[in-house]
Amino acid sequence: MTPELSRTLNALGTLAVSLVLVLAYFYQLKLYELPCPLCLLQRVGFVSVGVGLGLNLLYGARARHYALMLLGALFGVSVAVRQILLHIVPGTGHYGSPVLGLHYYTWAAICFFLILLGTSIMLMFEKQYENGSTEQRFGGSTLAKVAFFIMLGLAALNAVSTLIECGPTVCADPPTSYKLIDELGNNN
Repeated sequence: MTPELSRTLNALGTLAVSLVLVLAYFYQLKLYELPCPLCLLQRVGFVSVGVGLGLNLLYGARARHYALMLLGALFGVSVAVRQILLHIVPGTGHYGSPVLGLHYYTWAAICFFLILLGTSIMLMFEKQYENGSTEQRFGGSTLAKVAFFIMLGLAALNAVSTLIECGPTVCADPPTSYKLIDELGNNN
């Protein structure tokens, strides 16, 4: 696999992770389904994967960037499986609306598994690491730049929306409103 193909695949992966986050924000902002603390931690896992992908886009493929992706996906899948196990017990209900019959945490577990599988496969191709130090940033790829900045914006949005939802303290479980907005409104 050439460095150019690797960069293209990493850009597509970044866009796929970005799509997952965009869909989560759609449910949060349009359908007013505030993410629970475990959902927010799953978003952290996706952002961590996005950081690893972004580093591959910015500096070229490196095993340590893939390692960051693997760690982020392992964290995310462990949180998603925990949430699945919390809701699998009869009578415990579920959290959020289903998408194609599955809830966000189930889709997150599937996505994290696919990220683990895809990243492991990408690690097998050593030619992608050639000429990495002499390449210009983003390898001159417009797709890589666009994917990187979309992911960067979504990571920043994740931090801001979590602060607005939870304030500077522990997030409510289940969340019922945007805590920071409520606190600012009560102070006026």
